[in-house]
Amino acid sequence: MSRTALLLVSLAAFGYAQKEDFKCPDDYGFYPHHISCDKYWKCDNGVAELKTCGNGLGFDDTDPKYLKENCDYLHNVDCGDRTQLEPAVGTPHCPRLYGIFADQSKCDTFWNCWNGEASRYQCSPGLAYDREARVCMWADQVPECKNEEVAGGFNCPAPSEVPAAGTFSRHAHPDDCRKYYICLDATPREYGCPIGTVFKIGDADGTGSCEDPEDVPGCEDYYGDLDLKSIRKSELALGNGGSSRAPQGGPPAKSQSKPRPAPAPRPQDQ
Repeated sequence: MSRTALLLVSLAAFGYAQKEDFKCPDDYGFYPHHISCDKYWKCDNGVAELKTCGNGLGFDDTDPKYLKENCDYLHNVDCGDRTQLEPAVGTPHCPRLYGIFADQSKCDTFWNCWNGEASRYQCSPGLAYDREARVCMWADQVPECKNEEVAGGFNCPAPSEVPAAGTFSRHAHPDDCRKYYICLDATPREYGCPIGTVFKIGDADGTGSCEDPEDVPGCEDYYGDLDLKSIRKSELALGNGGSSRAPQGGPPAKSQSKPRPAPAPRPQDQ
């Protein structure tokens, strides 16, 4: 190596060392790195030690007294001008070792990654994981959710087919007594009746309500041997009141999820 090249390398190394020469403002504290979001300085007795958060975490510098050592998910940290990050280290379903990440194939599924271990979560029926807001939202409002995944592929009937319902109608789920679809301006959204009830098709097309299983032919044994009285008391204690609400999870583990029986023909259909 020529003397000129060696001099340039030495100067670059000296300049980098100068940038990393951090002087503690106080004897004890935790201070953000000037350009890196996942690095920070730990000061103990006035001696600075460079620390690095886990891969996928950033240093939270919002403590005005600099006494908190807090690494949080990157999406929770305002990095500002601290734009540099350590190279990503990933495992299956985890682009980085820490973070919350959307599933690559199912829009209603996301993964919570902690030290590279992925825990799978699934949104309630009718919802999908929004990558920007990082919450479960109506599937039709999530751009990443494909049309065939919204409401399990259910398509709302044309308004002319349910004239009595207008722009709002309810429709039974074909495979689960507890679930049903609401169509609002031809957009389907999947709902679930409160636990202890099932969806009963109404007398008019596009109508229905959540009722006791014994009042819905074919769905009487949906909950099997579960104590429905205790379940209803729990629902009331939680303030559910037994009324239809926003989407909830699927049926309990002991319930018998089976195809909904075909509705009986109406007089005009015979």
